[in-house]
Amino acid sequence: MATAAGKATPDEPTTADLEADIQQLKADIEKLTKQFAKTGEHGYGAARRAAAEGVEQLRTQGEAAFESMRGSAQDLEAQIIASVREKPVTSLAIAAGVGFLFALLSRR
Repeated sequence: MATAAGKATPDEPTTADLEADIQQLKADIEKLTKQFAKTGEHGYGAARRAAAEGVEQLRTQGEAAFESMRGSAQDLEAQIIASVREKPVTSLAIAAGVGFLFALLSRR
């Protein structure tokens, strides 16, 4: 506190000290704000990269699954063609039977 003479005691901060502390606090707040902005940008960038990598990995897996299914379908097609060539009359009878069943089901 101030003494009777108007001077500050050694334990009491002066107005200049308080102003210096306020300026220092403002500078610290500005530094923290900039640091938070950088951290946010870094976090956003990392999340975006992780999402892009995930999408790329899923695309690659989807393409692999598609190619596997395509290969299986081609194998099945080859087997059906071979079966039809070996037994054309039986294949025709099976196709007629399946068509008849579809016709019955579609009436209902």
